[in-house]
Amino acid sequence: MIDEEADTSSELIRRWLTECVLALDLCPFASPVVRDDSLRIAISQARDPDSCLRDFLAELDLIQSSPEQELSTTLLAYQHALGDFTDYLELLDQAQEMLERAALDDQFQLASFHPLYLFEGEDTGALSNYTNRSPLPVIHIIRANMVSRALANYPDPEQIPQRNIERLEALGREHVETLWEQLQKL
Repeated sequence: MIDEEADTSSELIRRWLTECVLALDLCPFASPVVRDDSLRIAISQARDPDSCLRDFLAELDLIQSSPEQELSTTLLAYQHALGDFTDYLELLDQAQEMLERAALDDQFQLASFHPLYLFEGEDTGALSNYTNRSPLPVIHIIRANMVSRALANYPDPEQIPQRNIERLEALGREHVETLWEQLQKL
């Protein structure tokens, strides 16, 4: 069951968006979506994998049946589940498989964010991991056509991950870790 009124978690996600993603320019495409209110933040109350998948499918159905001007993208945050990064990755894989089986992978893309995000092959302490860290486990459901439009007008989009890593490294570990700690306090 999804509870849009999960105020604390919703506020935490919104703070992460404004104080990390937007303030550090980690996603050059996020600002317009956040400003025009077509971004949906949904807070799942699920506590088990099956319920987590049901909430994902409900959000996928909602975004699919909504006009882009009203609902352009969804951040589905899991308030009580998926704290273990491996469990989260398993659910993310299942969600991606569902998209593909339903032949919706050409319409929607999934982006992943987690409090313990760890890129494969990276050291657990690498600042690069913070580019995909969020206060709660999040599956971002993005309309593929929005991504295509945004990338068409952005120079060197393949360099975004490297620029993000360089930005965090320029800030320094102490600054990034302090920002992360402050974000956790609501």
